[in-house]
Amino acid sequence: MGNNISCVQKASARNHREDSYIAPNPTVVAPAETKPEASPSAVQHILDREMQDNSDIPSDNAQVGTLFLSKSMTPTRKREREQRKTTDSPEANGNLRWSKKFSSCSTIFLDDSTVSQPNLKNTLKCVALAIHFIVLNREGNRTIDIFDELKHPLTRDPVPHDYAVRMPEQSHIYRFLRMLFKAAQLTAECAIVTLIYLERLLKYAEVDLCPANWKRILLASIMLASKVWDDQAVWNVDYCQILRDLTVDDMNSLERDFLAHLDFNINVPSSVYAKYYFDLRLLAEQSGIALSTEPLTKDKAAKLEAFSSICAAKAKESYAAPAQPRRAASLETLHANNRRSIAILS
Repeated sequence: MGNNISCVQKASARNHREDSYIAPNPTVVAPAETKPEASPSAVQHILDREMQDNSDIPSDNAQVGTLFLSKSMTPTRKREREQRKTTDSPEANGNLRWSKKFSSCSTIFLDDSTVSQPNLKNTLKCVALAIHFIVLNREGNRTIDIFDELKHPLTRDPVPHDYAVRMPEQSHIYRFLRMLFKAAQLTAECAIVTLIYLERLLKYAEVDLCPANWKRILLASIMLASKVWDDQAVWNVDYCQILRDLTVDDMNSLERDFLAHLDFNINVPSSVYAKYYFDLRLLAEQSGIALSTEPLTKDKAAKLEAFSSICAAKAKESYAAPAQPRRAASLETLHANNRRSIAILS
């Protein structure tokens, strides 16, 4: 037609079949979600390796703040902390030197306390301060008879008439802790577990740590923590050698009732332990407790690097190595020296 040129080709049977073919409507397929593979060197977070607990009890849930730290954050304490910051400033002292040592590019100051090996003296001071704040800012005087010092005295000396209102100072609590830990040769980790059990009892049994019961509750917490944490636990009769006026029956009753009020929950997750450790350090910093520090030397830096390399290698091997299939035993490979006893199920 006109100047248009068109080429016409005779359609074959094959072309007719191809032309008559109707392609189906393409459906949109969502791409499969692929989870990023964990690197062999990547270590899971401490919370990812534990079962999540949704309770609001600090000694069970690592996401809930500790009781002693919340008791220390009172308006009076905040004013004292602000006043301490003002008085410790170089402008207030009239010089340009700080009393606290800070790390720099050339010098790094470290203390000898780690989460796995805390310093015993500093930990006991922090735990004593934490107990002091719990007693000082308690909500009431709820107690249980087994923990009442008047009904179950620790010594034969007469109990003062004002024992229920006499506020224990941090130094008094620290001396009581140091006496027990030194005599029983307990570790600093045991002190942190002691504080965890103490706060757990206050929440589970709904009691208050008051001047009338703090010694017996603390003693029961130490007894339980030493048996759970230390491989060579201290027996109840050994505490009777430390506190000579106590009897074994009294110690057994104290431990039995303490466990019953805990609902026999003695589990301490690693995340909860780490939370209490760092909160104790924070409490020491807020309260002005000086943690002994020293410059990082070359020898100590080399030891830290070697230790961290060993830990990193162990973590890498544990995550990179596939699970070994369990081999089945057969009668042909069964020898007399590796036979196991037969289990009888009834």
